[in-house]
Amino acid sequence: MKIKVINKSKHKLPSYATGAAAGMDLRANIDAPIVLKSLERTLVATGLFIELPVGYEAQIRPRSGLAFKNGLTVLNSPGTIDADYRGEIKVILVNLSKEDFTINDGERVAQMVIAKHEQAEWQEVQVLEESTRGEGGFGSTGKK
Repeated sequence: MKIKVINKSKHKLPSYATGAAAGMDLRANIDAPIVLKSLERTLVATGLFIELPVGYEAQIRPRSGLAFKNGLTVLNSPGTIDADYRGEIKVILVNLSKEDFTINDGERVAQMVIAKHEQAEWQEVQVLEESTRGEGGFGSTGKK
């Protein structure tokens, strides 16, 4: 699949690290380091603008290494970029650790996954089909 992209950043385009990778790393495109204190959030620019085909979305997800090692994650994970959005891709990061974290220009701050999606059409009814699970939720299936 080809996706139109405008790269106004100082960095190369995102790419897949391996042949089976689902996500591409997004890099911070900032003029000065951002110090993110404990429990603070910030919006990090990437300098990228994309045009997705209708029926696709770009999902913005945390990088597992940043999350595990530094407590840094994407606040609205996964963030969704719709096919009709033409603004700059920005990442909402939050620092869930007790330590300050410095985001530097070019740092890989999130990953982007391109995914196909459907649009649902509601069909109002009075009764839903029975299922084995029924209304059970919030841990009702037990620990396995």
